Amino acid sequence: MTAKWSYIKSGKQDAFYNMALDELLMKKVEKGEINPVLRLYEWEIPTLSIGYFQKIHREIDVEKVKEYGYQLVRRKTGGRGVLHDKELTYSLVLPENYEGMPHTVTESYKVLSMGLLEGFKNLGLDAYFSIPEKTKTEIRSSVCFDTPSWYELVVEGRKIAGSAQTRNDGVIMQHGSILLDVDIDHLFDMFKFTNERFKQKMKSDFKSKAVPINDLTDKNITVDELYIAFKDGFEKGLSMTTTEYTLTEDDLNQLDELIEKYKSEEWNYKR
Repeated sequence: MTAKWSYIKSGKQDAFYNMALDELLMKKVEKGEINPVLRLYEWEIPTLSIGYFQKIHREIDVEKVKEYGYQLVRRKTGGRGVLHDKELTYSLVLPENYEGMPHTVTESYKVLSMGLLEGFKNLGLDAYFSIPEKTKTEIRSSVCFDTPSWYELVVEGRKIAGSAQTRNDGVIMQHGSILLDVDIDHLFDMFKFTNERFKQKMKSDFKSKAVPINDLTDKNITVDELYIAFKDGFEKGLSMTTTEYTLTEDDLNQLDELIEKYKSEEWNYKR
């Protein structure tokens, strides 16, 4: 039986709106006010989002973020820093007891990421799931996309989509970035490294382990094409149909309150 989901195409919004709406949708799914949700969106201003547990002053050059005119926001999800700019971002919000959903985060990543896999196929890219061999001695930076995690999508051995997941009050929210292009110099300038040599090594490693879509094709794919490819991809990959959802006046009032939370220093500099 095909499941029924809600669909929200947010377009370009600022960092605080984007994170606030993801949280609002979690609250609505928890209360049973809305079907599971697929949301696709962009970033009005380039933004560095940091993981919930990241130590901002230890890992992030906040002054460099400001110098570039970027926004900075702490996500509700874990993981490492992501530069959101030339990309399509997705979020999936659904109950933990959703039919067929595994209890473990790793296995649920695989199920939810089937939509990503189908989306990349729609673009003519030969994507597949990563099953990395990690060791205790592996060096990892504070930058997301520097290496694939379990069941993230790779093409030609390089990570092409990064995702993060959180679970609260019986609700799963997974969101992630589908990169068209990325400014690697700006990305690495916004993180702190022990020395310049280490920074250059990590930047070089990043280039060999991650890749934006437009580095893999001569088609010059647009964001508008991504919306179509991944909406269809998630519908096929998760065996569901979607109906467009319009935020109500009450939704907008709650959203305004949550936006203030994500703008606050208390939230963004809490660690």
